[in-house]
Amino acid sequence: MTTIEKIKNQITENLILLYMKGSPKLPNCGFSAQAVQVLSACRVSFNYVDILQNHDIRAELPKFANWPTFPQLWVDGELIGGCDILNELYRTGSLQLLINKAINKHCLQQTKTV
Repeated sequence: MTTIEKIKNQITENLILLYMKGSPKLPNCGFSAQAVQVLSACRVSFNYVDILQNHDIRAELPKFANWPTFPQLWVDGELIGGCDILNELYRTGSLQLLINKAINKHCLQQTKTV
């Protein structure tokens, strides 16, 4: 599997995914720490990828996403942005709405009968 395929799978398989430096319990940069704080304030569960432990992803994700910096928040397969954007969206209440919409959409998809 190529690195790009791995990234696409991660984004597809995780409703809320944060590419960050370190882990939520031990962020390795201030921007990643702020992103974790914002998501925690939204009271949402999220998955993460530590780009410091995944050098291939660290190198390829900025090209794939057309976004040069970390952290990167992806919700329902879409790039939301980095730390400054997350802080602004949180401040206006838009981040919570965006997350709730994705969660509700995901829940509805799971309850449909096949």
